[in-house]
Amino acid sequence: MTRILFVIALLISSPMAAVAQGTSIALGTGAFDSGMPVEVSADALSIDQESGAATFDGNVLVVQGDVRMSAGQVVIVYATDGAGSANGISRLVASGGVTFVTATDAAEARTAEYSIEGGTVTLTGDVLLTQGPTAISGDKLVVDLNSGSGRMEGRVRTVIGGSNN
Repeated sequence: MTRILFVIALLISSPMAAVAQGTSIALGTGAFDSGMPVEVSADALSIDQESGAATFDGNVLVVQGDVRMSAGQVVIVYATDGAGSANGISRLVASGGVTFVTATDAAEARTAEYSIEGGTVTLTGDVLLTQGPTAISGDKLVVDLNSGSGRMEGRVRTVIGGSNN
């Protein structure tokens, strides 16, 4: 969960440029302390030992420092070893309208999935990424944590620059 909040900080604290559908987005590094405690609150928590998942339902709020993630539901899927025992977190899946917010920036989507094994975060469904007066929207945003880059796909829309002359 700590790494997903780090990714969120990367996404919404980074400069970006957009030029066409399928735009590549250069992501810098965010000043985010991933060692800070994570607080999760929800209306309910269900744990399924058989499937290896913990589900936070209803008004889910995940907070770490200045970064907040809200969603209708967040499922934590655990990896398992050869004997079927939980062996760390495999992925996090947020749904039901996902919003990531810092003090100045925000990202919204219908769903978000963070794959620890793949090192990617995928936001899908009416994605909107805003930073100050800049906004970019599309159908899907995939962020590669290993390279620090992201790609917005599916009818990408943005407004670049302008002049007050």
